[in-house]
Amino acid sequence: MIDSATESCSVALIDDGVLIAGECAVLGRGHAERLVPMIANLPDKGRADVIAVDIGPGSFTGIRVGLAAARALAMAWGAKLRGYESMWLVAAMAQAEHPGLPVDVCMTGGHGEWFFQPFGADGSPLAALASLTPEEAVSRSAGQVIAGNQAAALAQGRPQKLALAVLPDARCLTLLTAAAFHDDPRPSYGRAPDARMPVTV
Repeated sequence: MIDSATESCSVALIDDGVLIAGECAVLGRGHAERLVPMIANLPDKGRADVIAVDIGPGSFTGIRVGLAAARALAMAWGAKLRGYESMWLVAAMAQAEHPGLPVDVCMTGGHGEWFFQPFGADGSPLAALASLTPEEAVSRSAGQVIAGNQAAALAQGRPQKLALAVLPDARCLTLLTAAAFHDDPRPSYGRAPDARMPVTV
């Protein structure tokens, strides 16, 4: 299991729902240099029949690094490749601490915006992922629990909100339901690209 979409970089080897080994480091940058050695340090170099990878949203580089590593290993090992989204994992981690409560996930986006997505008490999303200004995120936030690296900022001035500074961690992947995974993983950047191809007429 590979997660390098955010400033957190983590790997895990899971067998039949049991965590065998794993590592998580908050890097900010340098995922490309750290990820492969982290995988190599797992038992049997992390070899598995299924490889799950975080497809985002998050940083462009982190998402691409994780997907490239996962695709290369899946090809080399003949493994099945599956994807999941960082917001789902953060929500599941928060609900493991506070079961039965809805969770709003708020993570750093681009250009001063935040990635925002609300999840119900059952862990399923209540709305699609959105890239919002902080003011828009505040207006949409209704969950009692807020999780993510912008949770404290979103909860500021609202003491009734519980803020959890949670980052995705591959070692917690067993918290996800089957609905969180999908085949043919592709990058989920969370917002439109800044650069666009010129239009020819």
